Amino acid sequence: MNMFDLTDRVAIVSGTASGMGQAMATAFAEAGAHLILLDINSAGNEETAHTLSQLGHRAIPVTCDVSSFADIDRLYELVDKEFGRVDILGNVAGNGIQKAAEDITMEEFQWVFQSLVFGRYYNTQQAGRRMLRQGKGSIMSIGSIAGVSSLARQQSTYGMAMASVIHMTKELSTEWSGRGVRVNAILPAQVLSQTNGLLARMEREPHLRDTFLHGIPAGRFGRSDDIKGVALWLASDAASWITGAIIPMDGGNLGMNAGGGLLGASGHNLKV
Repeated sequence: MNMFDLTDRVAIVSGTASGMGQAMATAFAEAGAHLILLDINSAGNEETAHTLSQLGHRAIPVTCDVSSFADIDRLYELVDKEFGRVDILGNVAGNGIQKAAEDITMEEFQWVFQSLVFGRYYNTQQAGRRMLRQGKGSIMSIGSIAGVSSLARQQSTYGMAMASVIHMTKELSTEWSGRGVRVNAILPAQVLSQTNGLLARMEREPHLRDTFLHGIPAGRFGRSDDIKGVALWLASDAASWITGAIIPMDGGNLGMNAGGGLLGASGHNLKV
């Protein structure tokens, strides 16, 4: 299991107050990494830091808006001062918008791209510069199945932004991998948590639960902890020849034809 060991590596993860960001950071801390935790939810982020510090490694909470270049500059000043290196970057935080395409304002459009594309690129660039000097590093971004195929449901800007994240992964992995820096993306389907809004949306639109589940052959929604295994693998030496990978974490969603049926353990079609 030594190939999964992250002892004394320095990992930056965003969105760590809750959900997949918190789960990803936990996986890295459990494997021995020091953490810089980014979130705009200061109280929740400090709670995560307190919990992870009990594992015996440093966990520094940073109140950070990942869409803000100034916040990211301050982040890397701290990283350089406290650690002088960065080995792992997990881009998790970012916001979309649900609104009919014909009604989206250009200010809203720019806001989504600032959060999911421009801010992530700048964060990735800053980490990448340091990793390139080191000759080694692993960067992973949370994308979405929406960046591969349309989810409709008034999420055009979100899907377009996530498509950009996927292509950023391909471009940077091609450019940097020969110098030791690996860049990959993880594409979740519907992952339920108390903070990502899906539960509330399904309460408002009860038919959505069955619609979502019909597209997940595994027959269940994702959980935040589902990210832990794939994130640890990508961060570790176990994935030393894995770069430019676009990895679904979707219970089989992208593998299923849009008109496919959901099968149960018996092999019979299920009605949902």
